[in-house]
Amino acid sequence: MEQHANERGTAEAAEKEWWEEEGLPWNGKPTKADYWCLGWFGFVGIFGLAMIPLRAWLLGLHPPVLLALTGSRVGAASTGALAAVGEAPYWLIYLLIGSLVNIKFDWIYWWAGKLWGRGILDVQAANSKRTAKNIARVESWAIKLGWVGIFLAYVPIPLPIAFVVFVFMGISGMPLWKFMVLNFISKTIWSFLYLGLGWWIGEPVVDVLDQYAKVANWVAIALLVVVFVGIFRNQSKKKSAAEAVGNELEAGK
Repeated sequence: MEQHANERGTAEAAEKEWWEEEGLPWNGKPTKADYWCLGWFGFVGIFGLAMIPLRAWLLGLHPPVLLALTGSRVGAASTGALAAVGEAPYWLIYLLIGSLVNIKFDWIYWWAGKLWGRGILDVQAANSKRTAKNIARVESWAIKLGWVGIFLAYVPIPLPIAFVVFVFMGISGMPLWKFMVLNFISKTIWSFLYLGLGWWIGEPVVDVLDQYAKVANWVAIALLVVVFVGIFRNQSKKKSAAEAVGNELEAGK
């Protein structure tokens, strides 16, 4: 009887489709929408890596341009400091453009929530116990706060607030247009706060930026090297893991 049970379990495992494996966000056979959404996640990851050295270079080149092209907190604070000494007369335009650019990919997280529910959160939570704990904590906040949570998504603390909140907005059924409007308003308010901080500090920040501009190119090159080294090491680890699995299978035969 035990042998028959083992054979039945083996047969069930063999019949299991690839898309039913653990570590995938969907709850059924994936559609074109599922593939597109997952592909966008991959693109965002690559885009984020490419932007690391570019941000460093833009900060040295011209902080308002950094603010407009990325909407970053550093760009906003630096632009505020320049505006305080009269070196960024069109700071409001840069800030508003930066808010639009910064939220350009946030619809993907909303879409993931709409498509997969908690599936994408479960995938991320599987990375580590700490990640799972942080996601559960933020999720409880998102459930209590509802749409107000979008305004807190930009709080600068080491928790995946924006990711979880944006996914939850898709899960909750919030219309995309409403999510993006609230997201734009929230990002703009936070950018004003950082710009105001830079304005208040003023000239000392400008002096630091002047010094940084002299080495910005070298910093960007160094970060580019770090990115490529990280990619190479990850690929090497994956290759080693695949070879180890292959060796185990060969040994099992």
